[in-house]
Amino acid sequence: MKSVCFGDSCRANDATPSITHYKQYPPNISNIYSYFECRRKKGSQFSEVVFFGLQYLLKKYLLGQVVTEEKIQEAKVFYQMHFKQAVFDEESWRKILEKHDGRLPIRIKAIPEGTIIPRGNVLFTVENTDPEFYWLTNYIETMLLQMWYPITVATISREFKKILAKHLKATSGSLEGLDLKLHDFGYRGVSSQESAALGGAAHLVNFCSTDTVAGLLMAQRYYSCPMAGFSIPAAEHSTIISWGRSREKEAFERVLEQFPSGPVSVVSDSYDIFNACKNIWGDKLKERVMERSQDSCLVIRPDSGDPAETLIEVIKILEECFGCSLNVMGYKVLPSYLRIIQGDGIDLSSVDEILQKLADEGWSAENVVFGCGSALLQKLNRDTLNCAFKCSYVESNGKGMDVYKQPVTDPSKGSKRGRLSLRRNSDGFLETIEKGAGKPEEDLLVTVFENGSLVLDYSLEEIRKNARLRDEEVNPTLHNHEQELLHNHIINGIH
Repeated sequence: MKSVCFGDSCRANDATPSITHYKQYPPNISNIYSYFECRRKKGSQFSEVVFFGLQYLLKKYLLGQVVTEEKIQEAKVFYQMHFKQAVFDEESWRKILEKHDGRLPIRIKAIPEGTIIPRGNVLFTVENTDPEFYWLTNYIETMLLQMWYPITVATISREFKKILAKHLKATSGSLEGLDLKLHDFGYRGVSSQESAALGGAAHLVNFCSTDTVAGLLMAQRYYSCPMAGFSIPAAEHSTIISWGRSREKEAFERVLEQFPSGPVSVVSDSYDIFNACKNIWGDKLKERVMERSQDSCLVIRPDSGDPAETLIEVIKILEECFGCSLNVMGYKVLPSYLRIIQGDGIDLSSVDEILQKLADEGWSAENVVFGCGSALLQKLNRDTLNCAFKCSYVESNGKGMDVYKQPVTDPSKGSKRGRLSLRRNSDGFLETIEKGAGKPEEDLLVTVFENGSLVLDYSLEEIRKNARLRDEEVNPTLHNHEQELLHNHIINGIH
């Protein structure tokens, strides 16, 4: 709720104007039905999205008794001070407490979490189940619209996975290790603990590699996954430079000694990454490095400079010092005890560029893993995927009416009409059916929340299966054909 507190903490869950909306609806209205979508936008980088995060919001903020007398009184005082007039609907909130034991008479239907769906389709719908509380549907809009964040992160993370899969398959012949190819470095770069948790968990839909503990805890507590991601011991600049510049070799050696088994990552650009690779790792500590195995490999981390240029220079130096071999696809691979992680300057564009330049130089994508922070969890907003929550149907005096917005100044903001359903058509494409014309037996939207209770509880394992890459997303030829079909499908206005 916006005025009344949800869950186990007192928080505002919507913008203050919504407090007054109950006074603005037409007389005798009994039902309001709204939906959430990621609108299509011409020229957008992303044509489809990964649906994720609704279950967390439902469990955290809407489940069970969320209206109490104490919260009603708190809200009454708060909004009297805020608006400087009596606009808070104390009577209606008390009726929810008395009639429904403080549980919200709301029904939410949604696609299964992890579903990959073209933009422009309905993702979930919301409506009141008690005609007396029709205003509740859009009262909770702001909280539900925050779905934009986990959906956007999960979508961007999966786009990374597509790029990594394409290059890994092309240069190694397999997808082995793909789930560990993108490490979440974003914890310290986000705006809050909850952002870290939501974004970190969204990344874990696609990968199993992370340093964002908040995301792991969310996956554990809200998605039934005991341990969703993994990490390795890693040096940072403070643990290296605290030895002093003249003792960089001793700093590196200390890390190897402390972690003799299992992979270990060492940031190596505190002073001169090229000197570190050639004269310390490749000379003074060469034997110590070669003693390690594939299961306890050294992962060298550059952390400055042009990502592609630096990485290529580093890998050439390591080749000179440690040699390399050719894999089944004819690409070069460093010895199994040695790998590189690039975590600076990483986004969708740079990852593709780096891997392409490595391939052009004859190197397999097997040699490198990536870390990503702000481009994964922070450099995004609600407009990245044009997320919107709109009313499409109302009932008044027992009669239903399809409603919509159609601004003359921006046709892209036009909204859908009537009750909605989602189906897979005879061509295999997902499409939204408007104006209540869908067949219930074909509808892919399922009830996940009703009258304060969670109806479905997805595990992260189920969600990961829904979000896994399709064959055509790994095979470029199939991918191009699929994209052409999808493009034609959208151009023809079927969604």
